[in-house]
Amino acid sequence: MLFGPGSDAAKRAVEEAFKHVRSTDNFNWTFIFILAVVFYVYWTEIKNKNYKVVIAGIALYSVHWFYEIMNAIIGKVTGYPLWTVSGDSSTFVLLIGVSWELSMMFSIAGMISYKMLGDDPDKRFFKTEKFKGISMRLIGAIGMALLFSVVEIFLAGTTNGSFIWVYKWWGAIPVFITTYIPFFLASNYIPDMKPKTRNIILIVLVSVNILLLAILVPLGII
Repeated sequence: MLFGPGSDAAKRAVEEAFKHVRSTDNFNWTFIFILAVVFYVYWTEIKNKNYKVVIAGIALYSVHWFYEIMNAIIGKVTGYPLWTVSGDSSTFVLLIGVSWELSMMFSIAGMISYKMLGDDPDKRFFKTEKFKGISMRLIGAIGMALLFSVVEIFLAGTTNGSFIWVYKWWGAIPVFITTYIPFFLASNYIPDMKPKTRNIILIVLVSVNILLLAILVPLGII
């Protein structure tokens, strides 16, 4: 499945999914285990002073949350978000488009992407006399975005509707371009920016997310 079916069945599945947002009906103890694993990963990187890896994780996670908030707003305004997670596939649904398991995965995805750049993330490929080549950072971002888009195709095609696309114009291709590429550009580029620029970007992203959540969740908008 490359795009949403636009079917009544998909719309009904989304309407049902809204009922599970922040419901504890499906809660189980894997929630705690996953949190412990993520905590261990971050603490290990901090202990080893791999601060750029930590920043990469925070950078992608911050962009991820901004996208999820925007998706939830779209769902509130139009009735159907761009992407939806099924309540039956998760122990806890945070927002209409993101489950606890998915969010925790994204919390370390930036770390993985940054580490995969290797010892020389600024290495360039396809260089010629007139072309400076393509940075490993960009190639890595596109490669990871492609991988995640392919996985999303699988999720959208699962029989239990783990991941739901409704709109016929939304699917693997637009999510690859507009969502996953920005995610991994953030994780691959922000850690090595000038400290002042990097800090401003991260502080703004985190602050905006916290502010939006603090306002929109209590109001029942998302």
